[in-house]
Amino acid sequence: MLTRSGLGAFVAVKSAFTLVRLTGVATLLLAPFGAFALNLSPITAAIWMGREAHPDPGKRCVAAAACGLLYCVAGLFGAAATGVLTAFPRELVVAIAGVALLGSIGGGLAVALKDNAQREAAPITFLVTLSGLSLAGIGSAFWGVVAGALALFVQQWRPRAPL
Repeated sequence: MLTRSGLGAFVAVKSAFTLVRLTGVATLLLAPFGAFALNLSPITAAIWMGREAHPDPGKRCVAAAACGLLYCVAGLFGAAATGVLTAFPRELVVAIAGVALLGSIGGGLAVALKDNAQREAAPITFLVTLSGLSLAGIGSAFWGVVAGALALFVQQWRPRAPL
């Protein structure tokens, strides 16, 4: 697969993992200078150039070109969309974003609650993270993981039988 790296050079990569690693390293090196979103475009391009885009490799370029065109349109109208969203009340924007994420949240919870051995730890992690808890300047994402790991440990801990 031939793709354009975050540095602007065309690079031949053998797998999506190599592509992610390459753009991740470029992002890591250039993030202190304001270039923190380099890895978004190559990953999307790799998806559009994959088998899922079209079974015939010769016709995959149509999907990649459409993706590039959508990026250009999003770039042209990004400021207008931002202006419209900032005109709406904050609560409405949050509600729209929440509705948009319902499918992802539902799918993630369904997968997390599937395994009986971890059924209690998953919602504890989710709810603590969702709560917005902040202790010692550390956000709720960290405390959610800590609470979930602690719940999983307590749930699976069994004292050893004496020998």
